[in-house]
Amino acid sequence: MNTFTVIFLFALILSYSVQFWLSARQKSHVAKHRDEVPAAFRNRVALSAHQKAADYTIEKSKLGDIDGGVGMLFLLLLTVGGGISLVFDFWSTFDLSPMWADLISVASIFILMTLIEIPFSLYQTFVIEDKYGFNKNTLPQFAKDQLISIGLTLGIGLPILALILWVMASIGSLWWLYAWAIILSFSLLMSWLFPTLIAPLFNKFTPMQDGSLKDRIKSLLERCGFNSQGIFIMDGSRRSGHGNAYFTGLGNNKRIVFFDTLVNSLDEEELEAVLAHELGHFKCKHVIKMLIASSVMTLISFAVLGWLITQDWFFDGLGVDTHSNAAALLLFMLVSPVFTTFMQPISAYFQRKFEFEADEFATRHAQGSKMISGLVKLYEENASTLTPDPIYSAFHYSHPPAAIRIAHIEETMQSA
Repeated sequence: MNTFTVIFLFALILSYSVQFWLSARQKSHVAKHRDEVPAAFRNRVALSAHQKAADYTIEKSKLGDIDGGVGMLFLLLLTVGGGISLVFDFWSTFDLSPMWADLISVASIFILMTLIEIPFSLYQTFVIEDKYGFNKNTLPQFAKDQLISIGLTLGIGLPILALILWVMASIGSLWWLYAWAIILSFSLLMSWLFPTLIAPLFNKFTPMQDGSLKDRIKSLLERCGFNSQGIFIMDGSRRSGHGNAYFTGLGNNKRIVFFDTLVNSLDEEELEAVLAHELGHFKCKHVIKMLIASSVMTLISFAVLGWLITQDWFFDGLGVDTHSNAAALLLFMLVSPVFTTFMQPISAYFQRKFEFEADEFATRHAQGSKMISGLVKLYEENASTLTPDPIYSAFHYSHPPAAIRIAHIEETMQSA
């Protein structure tokens, strides 16, 4: 057996074992605290809502365990099981140019991966979400969303892949630097275009009507020195009962988006506080920092791939007979998460740090008490557990756990 095969199998088993262990801790911790509302929320959240969140969290975790197990088996079949080689060999038998054969091979594997995930998405949406009163989706709408997503991925992704494959074949040993520049430029372009071209394919965005809420938001934007291309209400209730708000776009194409479910759940002062938090991410330059970090990691990844692509053991150890650029890209995309599992807490730590900073900004520019009451409503209405396992949350939570986050806001209010 190839030495790298042994290394890969060891890393795969270790990675998924850690994920299953973390999930087991999360389910056990949430179940253990199911019958008592945490002290910080005792006068704010009903026991029935707390128990609903616990049950919802546990059911999602169980489904995630099955999904993870299937994903691990499918990854083994694609790699050491020879699946990638079978797909590439199959399309090479047709009268196609090498470029087209590579593109169709990658597209075929992407479609297979998507089809395997669809049953889990269906169960999540029409069983779990429905059971807990969140699902507003329909099967026709679900199918339409899937088809649009696949179409966008293939329609946009394949031309970019073709360009990268051309660069890999034509530029020389520094191809990875040019490929990184292409991906970075494409990511920036898509971030700029997303609000006006991509997002409307899935949802309807209606400009916020004039009134006291819009005036309050405009006043907040002026105080914070923030410019946007509009404030929009998204018809999130068409698919789900979950609420949220976010910024999207770059440069002069930034938009503020509220889910209609959120607007219906929070009062105007709470909505202002939630928006102030999102503004904090921009004013504290979190978006730029995350973009730089992502760009550096992408550059490192391409540099590593630039070396791996010259190593026969990389292909042979992962069960791929076809030593092609397309196969190398695909392998790297599929396998690299196995070797980066223990980087998750580092990324999550900085994301939670940014959330604390955004909360501090919101407390300075809006009412901290309204930030807390708005968050409590969101935790309750979205059935977010108030008692996550600390180690699980250190790996997976991009936001601080509820009790820690609210305690930090209260400390910020006291020190102001």
